Amino acid sequence: MVGGAAGLGALALGPSVARAQTAAALQLSWLHSVQFAGSYLAQARGFWADEGLEVSLRQGGPNAPVEPPVVSGAALMGISAADYTAAAVAEGAPFKILAVAMQKNPFVIASLPENPVNVPADLEGKRIGMALANTPVLQALCTLNDVDIDAIEIVPTQYSAQPLVAGEVDCLLCWETDLPVAMIVQGLEPLTMLMADHGYAVHSQTYIATEDSLANRRADLVAMLKGEVEGWNAYRADLDEAVRVTLEMFPDAGLDQQTQLLQAERQVPLMFSDLTDANGFGWWTDETVQANIETLALLGRDVSPDLWDRSILEEVHDGA
Repeated sequence: MVGGAAGLGALALGPSVARAQTAAALQLSWLHSVQFAGSYLAQARGFWADEGLEVSLRQGGPNAPVEPPVVSGAALMGISAADYTAAAVAEGAPFKILAVAMQKNPFVIASLPENPVNVPADLEGKRIGMALANTPVLQALCTLNDVDIDAIEIVPTQYSAQPLVAGEVDCLLCWETDLPVAMIVQGLEPLTMLMADHGYAVHSQTYIATEDSLANRRADLVAMLKGEVEGWNAYRADLDEAVRVTLEMFPDAGLDQQTQLLQAERQVPLMFSDLTDANGFGWWTDETVQANIETLALLGRDVSPDLWDRSILEEVHDGA
């Protein structure tokens, strides 16, 4: 919870930190888990405190959207995704995407080895379990790969692995890091086809801020993003420690070590790439933005390259 994370602020400062601390909040996009372990490490290890920030972590969730607290100024920065940000901007929100944590979108088609979906064409003739709200996502994948969506039977399901395990569907539309992990914990060996490997380019776990914050709280944005970069680099270097800190900070979140470690392992290839190895965590290029614009158009979102602003990220990495 927010209070639990904020309560660790004094602990993170350590006895050697004497500089004044500016309060700032980071709005997470979902419930606490190792999905945000880089942020937890930034707090626990004092990376933000070293930059003069006292950061509180605001938990997200189904009833806690990212955009309102960022627009209102209650949060300096939020973790969103390019499609959500594009939708908010279309409604007049003054957002910019500052950095991209997930280099590859985490959407996958999960199946079982006896009835695999290895490429998009394998979807034809299959029953796919998914939320109806994600139909545009499936349609975009089909359009990008010349697959007839009418040849796929869409079965509305809750977000659970059970329909696939029970044989009610042949595959699931889900995230690489959750339902497949749940199946592994049950002793199954799911296959996952990462949609990003088949043209579905939508930046996920993106850092957003308002144009007002870019103009008036630039130093704080640099400090917050620098802490995130250091936190995620620490995460990559020691996944066991990332999981330990997550469980220690949120003992009442219902998390277990095995599931969190599996999730942490599956996040690494989504968040780190040749691009980040060359330029630093969170990086993006004009080419990746153009791919996003093309995919977002298939989702009904008309955006321009100026939705992305790399100036804060460049300052972070130039000063590294």
